[in-house]
Amino acid sequence: MCSSDLQVPQEEVVETATEENQVEETQESQETENAEEAQESQETQATDDDEEDEEEEDDEDEPKPKKNKDIVQDLREHINIIFIGHVDAGKSTIAGNVLYLSGMVDERTIQKYEKEAKDKKHGSWFLAFIMDTNEEERAKGKTVEVGRAHFASDKKRYTILDAPGHKNYVPNMIGGAAQADIGILVISARQGEFEAGFEGQGQTREHTTLAKTLGVKQLVILVNKMDEQSVNWAKKRYSEIQKKFTPFLKSVGYNPKTDVHWIPVSGYSGANIKEPAGDLCDWYTGPPLLTLLDDLEPLSRDADGPVRLPVLDRYKEKGTTVVLGKLESGTLKVGNMVTMMPNKQTSEISFLELDETGEVDQCTAEIGRAHV
Repeated sequence: MCSSDLQVPQEEVVETATEENQVEETQESQETENAEEAQESQETQATDDDEEDEEEEDDEDEPKPKKNKDIVQDLREHINIIFIGHVDAGKSTIAGNVLYLSGMVDERTIQKYEKEAKDKKHGSWFLAFIMDTNEEERAKGKTVEVGRAHFASDKKRYTILDAPGHKNYVPNMIGGAAQADIGILVISARQGEFEAGFEGQGQTREHTTLAKTLGVKQLVILVNKMDEQSVNWAKKRYSEIQKKFTPFLKSVGYNPKTDVHWIPVSGYSGANIKEPAGDLCDWYTGPPLLTLLDDLEPLSRDADGPVRLPVLDRYKEKGTTVVLGKLESGTLKVGNMVTMMPNKQTSEISFLELDETGEVDQCTAEIGRAHV
């Protein structure tokens, strides 16, 4: 029997061909769909690119805002106040309490300082820690450098300068007083402490004389520690201090009626600092400290006058001499030529910087201090 080619039934051949055709059609359909999706994606991407190009063109057409260094002037008057007086009179405590009562220091920070002061076995110093920031000052309870801080009321803006009271740091006190508009002389009412500061080598006399010499025209005298047991808010002690100190004020050039303001206070409790002492001191009818400062007559500064800027300090920065001072008169602009006296050296102002605002193009005596 001879062999022959394998014969496949006709029905199976038809079915096999049909399956192959279906596979081919499915592949073709899938390829068509993929091609259409790719084309749509390209069209969408092209549209997005066109929109981005249009946006970029619009951005280029619109002028970009320039950095504006012109100062946005706060209409409230700015005043530098300096706390001066004999060592341990309570200057830093009062300055710290002013910041606390003005809302510049939160409760959590106060609690931290209270704990730190107790750990150093001087629990009553915690308010002074607000101004005395370095470890040496906190450990010894003596201010060394002039502390600086800011606060504001509805009427005015203030910079606090807290001067050291120890005689070894008088040069630092002078640097601070040269920047001040108003002096706050702190006198301790505690028995023996006023006498120690006023008699002999006490700093109450020297600080008062220096303040007047350096141009501090208004003096607020705070008779502090009125709540101390030996005083107990006694008017007799307050009047005794006034009687002894007033002749000296006259001798250095202060008019007791127009240039000097007296307030009995407790720097620790805050009595007569922001709120009146009330029944504790019912014989005092004047305003508390912050109210008095707000109500003082505005200082006279001539923005159109000749430029007058006493130099308080200077240092080198990137080859440029930076001068620190308080603009008492006139207006300064970047690019101005100024003459430094007494050497008559001419210099160009390359930049101006204000304490609270930062770098500006112009400043006036009405605004206050500036780095030149």
